[in-house]
Amino acid sequence: MLRKIGFVGLGTVGVHMAANLAKSDYQLTVFDEDAHAVAELAKLGVKVGQTPAETAKGQDLVIVIVPESKFLVFGENGVLEGIDPGTILVDMGTHCIETIEKMSQEAVKRRVMFLEAPVWGTKEHASNGLLTIIAGGDESLLGRCREPFSYFGLNIIHVGKIGAATRMKLIVNLLQAEMMLSLSEGLVLGEKMGFRADKILEVLDSGGVASPLFHSKGRSIQRGDFSRNLALKYVHSQMNRVLETAESLGLELPAAKTVCGVYAQAVEDGRGEEDFSAIVKLLRK
Repeated sequence: MLRKIGFVGLGTVGVHMAANLAKSDYQLTVFDEDAHAVAELAKLGVKVGQTPAETAKGQDLVIVIVPESKFLVFGENGVLEGIDPGTILVDMGTHCIETIEKMSQEAVKRRVMFLEAPVWGTKEHASNGLLTIIAGGDESLLGRCREPFSYFGLNIIHVGKIGAATRMKLIVNLLQAEMMLSLSEGLVLGEKMGFRADKILEVLDSGGVASPLFHSKGRSIQRGDFSRNLALKYVHSQMNRVLETAESLGLELPAAKTVCGVYAQAVEDGRGEEDFSAIVKLLRK
């Protein structure tokens, strides 16, 4: 039975995932380089590790959710330096396939059990336990993790072997970015023709193009609320990864190329740290 959990990465989504785990009976130890995020979790009574290696030591399950640019798994004081044989290591970030394969190989060398399980959703989804978890790896191993995952995930979907979840997340990232740009173009066109955003959204909600993303993000845009749930710069980097993968497969994705270019322009204009719904501001110039 899993009782002790190490959690590395308290970013926009990770901090809420860890906070939900803190409400459980698991013995939770957390680590992040952000002292403020760590302090907030410490208020909930969880232990704080001084390094990723220390946080991973002596645990039954170690969850890592950090950007690839700040990876804390490899190297001195990294998670793999401290993790014990027989521990389950789960990477819940969104990384390139080469990173996932390297983690899997290093885990095998250390007799550590490994799952890739990138999460999909906003900080509100994380806070309310409504994330989707896309898992790749041993399905029986995922079965052992379903109970702790249920504290922050509503949908837990196994899609295949190691590497499959990362590839599936590319599809999610592609469609999510394209949908946000489509929504933004629709709103801007409608506004120029004299329609109010709420009326446009009422129509969209009633028909075949209705979607949770259009509903929630459309109303946030209507309110002028661009509070960061998913940074625009991350969506841009994910679209670059989609295009690199498509190229390696000999595929031409013209819409993806165009969308990536629009996000690139938004980043260049200094909107990278804003929520990805801020792409609408670029079109309103």
